[in-house]
Amino acid sequence: MAKANVICRCEEIEIDEIRKWIAAGYTEFDELKRMLRVGMGPCQGRGCRDIILRELAKATGRNVADIAPGTIRPPVKPIKISLLAEDCD
Repeated sequence: MAKANVICRCEEIEIDEIRKWIAAGYTEFDELKRMLRVGMGPCQGRGCRDIILRELAKATGRNVADIAPGTIRPPVKPIKISLLAEDCD
């Protein structure tokens, strides 16, 4: 059964859960990221970040532009050592 109000599809986090944590005082994207793992799935927040930032802005009365978008880290993927060695020639 699909959830109707899922905001972070990668981690299956619903809007009600996000609002609950915001009401509890977690008013920065990185705080929600640490608590709920939003923005940490395969899409790295491309699917949910803007929605969550708008929700934070609405709940706190701030402008979206004034809310830090969180730390963005590229996904880590193993690479073959031979690819690195090619650059040394």
